[in-house]
Amino acid sequence: MILGFFSSGVLVVINRCMAWASDSAVRMRAFEVARENMEKLLSSDSVKEMSEYGDSEKYPGIKWQTDVETFYEPITSRMWVRGVCTAQYEDAAGEEQTIELTHWLTNLTKEQLLALAQRDEKEKATLAGQVLVSIEDAAAYAGVDVATVEKWIDNGMLTLEDGSFVKQNIDLYKNSGGSPTAEQVQTQVQSEAELVQQGATAGQGTEMTREEWLDQIDPTTGLTNREVDQMSIMDLFDLLMKRAGMEP
Repeated sequence: MILGFFSSGVLVVINRCMAWASDSAVRMRAFEVARENMEKLLSSDSVKEMSEYGDSEKYPGIKWQTDVETFYEPITSRMWVRGVCTAQYEDAAGEEQTIELTHWLTNLTKEQLLALAQRDEKEKATLAGQVLVSIEDAAAYAGVDVATVEKWIDNGMLTLEDGSFVKQNIDLYKNSGGSPTAEQVQTQVQSEAELVQQGATAGQGTEMTREEWLDQIDPTTGLTNREVDQMSIMDLFDLLMKRAGMEP
């Protein structure tokens, strides 16, 4: 009996050691994935707010995500941009574990903070006017039934990554009777970034003097550019958070 207890105790220790060794190996692989993504981010010539994710091609079972985000640092009262690279995996117990690497990339000036907020507002406005969320909305916009839109999709009409529909692509298929040429198919909008870029290009106009610009109302804050110019970065950040319905 004593020998039996001793043998079962040894097996428990061995099993725990094997589980620890397995977890340790996967953890190191996850760290490697996160580190390589951070190195790629730091070696970039420039960065912008983004969120990318996927599955590791090198190590199946490990998922990764890279975020570039802005945040307010209260001690120095400054806005910063940071990069966050994470890698997720399941340990031997089937529980999800996360490796996270964070790097503060640079601080933002008040002008850069306002430019980011204005860019987000413009992008939202562009997408709201050019994107339809559901297939029913797409069918109503084109004046056809849902089955016709489904046929267009089967015939190569592109949607965005989240499955929403671009009016420009719908117009292409509607005006061509559902059968555009190969060349026309290649002109479709393929991503939100491409749609936003089109809106930015179309919105370019004549330049104005600085005094004229100072008297213009900034749609992001609701104030004149002159008033915004006189605000501290902390006051500006608080205002932007309140307008977004968030507490700073």
